[in-house]
Amino acid sequence: MLRRQSPHAAVLLLLCLLPICHCLRPFLLVITNEDFQDSTASSTAGESADAATDNSADWEEFGDPESISEDDHDPGSWRPIFEPSSAFPSNSSDDAHYSLYFSGVRDMIYAASSGEPSAMDAAASQIEVSASAGFPHAQSTIAFLYGTGLLRRHSRAKSFLYHSFAAEGGNMQSKMVLAYTYYRQDMFDKAVKLYAELAEAAVASFLISKDPPVIEPVRIHSGTEENKEALRKSRGEDDEDFQITEYQAQKGNAAAMYRIGLFYYYGLRGVRRDHNKALYWFSKAVEKGEPRAMELLGEIYARGAGVERNYSKALEWLTLASKQQHYSAYNGLGYLYVKGYGVDKKNLTKAREYFEKAAENKEPGGHYNLGVLYLKGIGMKKDVTLACKYFLTAANAGQPKALYQVAKLFQKGIGLKKNLLMATYLFKMVAERGPWSSLSRWALESYLKGDVGKALLLYSRMAELGYEVAQSNAAWILDRYGEHSMCLGESGFCTDSERHLRAHSLWWQASEQGNEHAALLIGDAYYYGRGTEKDFERAAEAYMHAQSQSNAQAMFNLGYMHEHGEGLPLDLHLAKRYYDQAVQNDPAANFPVKLALSSLWIRRNYPDSFLIQVIDSLPNVFPRIEVWVEEVLLDEGNATILTLFVCLLTVLYLRERQRRNVVAPPQQPDDAPN
Repeated sequence: MLRRQSPHAAVLLLLCLLPICHCLRPFLLVITNEDFQDSTASSTAGESADAATDNSADWEEFGDPESISEDDHDPGSWRPIFEPSSAFPSNSSDDAHYSLYFSGVRDMIYAASSGEPSAMDAAASQIEVSASAGFPHAQSTIAFLYGTGLLRRHSRAKSFLYHSFAAEGGNMQSKMVLAYTYYRQDMFDKAVKLYAELAEAAVASFLISKDPPVIEPVRIHSGTEENKEALRKSRGEDDEDFQITEYQAQKGNAAAMYRIGLFYYYGLRGVRRDHNKALYWFSKAVEKGEPRAMELLGEIYARGAGVERNYSKALEWLTLASKQQHYSAYNGLGYLYVKGYGVDKKNLTKAREYFEKAAENKEPGGHYNLGVLYLKGIGMKKDVTLACKYFLTAANAGQPKALYQVAKLFQKGIGLKKNLLMATYLFKMVAERGPWSSLSRWALESYLKGDVGKALLLYSRMAELGYEVAQSNAAWILDRYGEHSMCLGESGFCTDSERHLRAHSLWWQASEQGNEHAALLIGDAYYYGRGTEKDFERAAEAYMHAQSQSNAQAMFNLGYMHEHGEGLPLDLHLAKRYYDQAVQNDPAANFPVKLALSSLWIRRNYPDSFLIQVIDSLPNVFPRIEVWVEEVLLDEGNATILTLFVCLLTVLYLRERQRRNVVAPPQQPDDAPN
């Protein structure tokens, strides 16, 4: 809502009509001709294109038969604690360290959940023993404790040092932290190297060729309120919609069977991924002739997900799906011919034909695969410029491998002019889809179960890795739940100051990554003195940051500050400009802006009238009205009495109205016969 304590807010209390934009805008990669290298440079670059791409698993669409597990891409992950089906790492030389480390992490998570500072201190000490012995995953966790200020004096220097040691020891999450640290400091030459390594690991961990729907971490809040709709859709098998769909599937509905299979195959809407259940429902769906399930069955057999790997069956199902005009199946068929799996021999010509069919039907995977062919000159003349265009088309459709390839081209200056900023940004997008993103799912599950302390711990860990949504969620939990957030500080439960400072830091990081609502909340904190001293100038800076992201709320606030000379020069012309911008960016601001413009008109034409005094006094009157409403009207006992009193008045009024409307019996005239 707009300035809640502005004079305009007191008029009719309707300024909440303007919603706060809390979602980031859709990503679109815009490339101009200037970003492409000239033909001479492209031909030279083409000679080195192979060297730039040889190390990537461009064709491992279904995973190499000897591919390592997801846990191997994220060593030291907390997955064995949250997903008991995952096996604990086994390495005879490190078994003792792993045992001590996981025991400490398990106790740490329990302490965060139960809110026991002494238990958290004991768990941290246990992890520190393992860290002191040089175990990198324990060092990464200790770095997190220092960076967050959990039972440790907050120290960025110690956190960075421990993360550096952990990264050298192979901990991928610490590499994420270091990459994000360099990214925030505009040290793109260092950030791009780390993000490139992380993105490559993320690509290697992708489980299937047909890219799953982009599963973004769930934002648990909408503005200042809980995002009830998003949370409802994330309850997995407990969600009513899931149960209805499952019932329809059990009754033989082919579309419902396919949809349930998707939930289990991709792990959608809070459902835990289960390839065996996915296989069961897809098999049921194809019995009913569902072509989309045919393609996914082909992928399941090609990957060996829940079944023994069988390329012949994969070819059979993918062929059937393609004959049903399911064009994304052409990518799988092309892959089999590139690798020579399930077919008589490799056939690059046929593979290209399949990829072209997929691309002609606007399948992002087809564009990506053609890009690889042209980049490497496989079965055709090498053409780096054309490869770039195919990659860009696939990238703008959200194909993660294409984003990865475009990032590499920007990093190496192949086909596209070297641009480390763009390369870093794209690598970061891909890296954030790596196996460490499971933290988001565990945090959400904890929050939905009412375990706020555990959710805060997990979102805080994820925030450290640079995830904007996690930064926003952790900050919101701190602000919304306050002392009930189970926030642990340097020497026990967080003081109000520690909690506000931690939330402020998280909101600020989120605002740096484009969360305009976060910048707005920072401005409000400085404007109202929430958790910090009032500072109108810093409030104006934060509102400027949100305004630069086209936030109508911030524009209105800046107009108000110019109108009253708070933190900004008194300037009625600039005030009007900001008010006008607010309504241009969001029509919902029309009514409050009209009130604001009315105030400006009075100030300009009647600067010394009593009306100005009345308007300026409203901010002092409004809080008193608000307190009276909350403490008197909204008190349970008073509300009941007032309700009964209003009902009594209503009954009396209706009875009186009925009495007055009673039609008197007609009187007989005097000369009427008896």
